[in-house]
Amino acid sequence: MNSVTFRRHFREGVRNLRRNGWMSFASISAVTITLLILGVFLLIAMNVNYLVSNVEKQVEIRVMLDVTTSRTAAMDIGNQIKAIPGVGTATFVSKEEGLAELKKSFGSNGSVLQGLEKENPLPDSFTVKASSPQQTGTIAEKIQHIQGVKKVNYAQQTADKLFAITSVIRVVIIAFIIALAFTAMFLISNTIKLTIVARRKEIEIMKLVGATNSFIRGPFFVEGAFMGIGGALLPIILLLLGYDYLINLLKQQLSLYFIDLLPLYPLAFQIALILLGIGAFIGIWGSIMSVRRFLRI
Repeated sequence: MNSVTFRRHFREGVRNLRRNGWMSFASISAVTITLLILGVFLLIAMNVNYLVSNVEKQVEIRVMLDVTTSRTAAMDIGNQIKAIPGVGTATFVSKEEGLAELKKSFGSNGSVLQGLEKENPLPDSFTVKASSPQQTGTIAEKIQHIQGVKKVNYAQQTADKLFAITSVIRVVIIAFIIALAFTAMFLISNTIKLTIVARRKEIEIMKLVGATNSFIRGPFFVEGAFMGIGGALLPIILLLLGYDYLINLLKQQLSLYFIDLLPLYPLAFQIALILLGIGAFIGIWGSIMSVRRFLRI
């Protein structure tokens, strides 16, 4: 397509939007409402996935060493742990640090542990986290076979139940978003088809006077793209303004800092790209599929 043809298609596409104002408005409104609903569920799904991931990351392995293990041997064990495939971090916790943590966990009753500093009964240990939380069980089994490791703790049953629940949550979210996306495509494309069907005489006349299929299809391609993108702009603005207000409401006014939502950036760019892409695709696809039936004369 040369520049002259492209400019012609672009000019005619914009002109058709103005010429068929009410039908264009109806199509853009359908895109706007549907993408707004889809965008709300996308924000919910992305934040649920974020919260689930944060919960999974809290799963860790506590590796207890033999009390007689020297500090040099402990460092060697640490290197062996880090060499295991799938290990994300392996943090050394000395017996002194372990005792301090134990006192802290007792709160105001920590004084009952006074005097243990000289003959600390706690062993050195490692806190291990997997790169992928689902690998925790496999890594724990491998660590158990390292010489010098006395005990490995990671609440296996609780972790397995957690991973099973989070997997189900993710599958449900993905299935729901896909179903909603297909519903949006169906509703929007049908509305755009009504716009094209109302102009079937125009298409048939152009076809009868010798216009090629690509010549006829070009302006509708541009028109569909503008409908989709135009209909996506308002939902993007409303969603991001509403999300920013929600974050400020939870953190500043209600002081609910324990509710950890995704930060506005780069979430704003992700939502904008997704909705613009869906809007443009559905607009173009709906226009092209609708025009095609009238080109067969």
